[in-house]
Amino acid sequence: MVFDLLLIALAITLDPLPVMAFVLVVASARGVWKGLAFILGWLACFVAVIALVLSLTGGQPPPPRSPPSTAALVAKLVIGLSLVLYAAYRRRRSARERTPGGVTPAAPQPHSPGPDPSGPDPSGPNPSGPHSPGPNPSGATPSGPDPSGPVASSHRGASSSLGGHMDRGSVGAAAGLAVLLQPWGLVAAGALTVVEADTSHLSTWLALFSFCVLATASLLAAELYVVLAPARAGRRLLGMRTWMERHQEQAIVVGSLVIGLWLVGKSLYELTG
Repeated sequence: MVFDLLLIALAITLDPLPVMAFVLVVASARGVWKGLAFILGWLACFVAVIALVLSLTGGQPPPPRSPPSTAALVAKLVIGLSLVLYAAYRRRRSARERTPGGVTPAAPQPHSPGPDPSGPDPSGPNPSGPHSPGPNPSGATPSGPDPSGPVASSHRGASSSLGGHMDRGSVGAAAGLAVLLQPWGLVAAGALTVVEADTSHLSTWLALFSFCVLATASLLAAELYVVLAPARAGRRLLGMRTWMERHQEQAIVVGSLVIGLWLVGKSLYELTG
């Protein structure tokens, strides 16, 4: 049980979607307090699920081969198969979007008439010299590259929409967002693993506590970083979010596949053993 719980907690804490949303939460106005509310709402889900399971089992694992034990294993098998199928679906969708046939071609730009490149310029030579760009017909000053750099520009584009909602949102809304962003498939797998918990042993309580802490480790690390070094943390966390946006599909596919195959193999072994 302990290894299963820690493996599921590791998959939860490495899930990129909640971490990406949490970065926007702590980067918004009153981000430290909203981040704390997000973490408390996140932890409250784990505590509620564990308390519900322990209340149903009475803190004692069901006997082997009993109907409750078999039902828990079958449910774990179904969740594992669902995670494997979900990983396959995300992989196919990602591959389809990367292929030329899956990308919508850009609309052709209308052809603007100009001088025939095969013949001489009827207006005569440019008095400013052959390498002069000539006057701007619109009268506007040509715009140069963004002085803040491409990284800062991508950060603004990534967080402009959600970041505006986060700035206007309340601390309670941040806690509610944590509940909505829970990877409930993995949480359900953790709950079915808790069915095997024997609360008469101290090691069981330590395992449950470690599950909650490890599943929240990435959020806790980001929150502490913002508290200790707010200016530097804002830049680096937004940079990390941009990197995660480019690699989130791979992380979701690998995480779902690993946990799904583990649950399927473990459930089949215990059902047929």
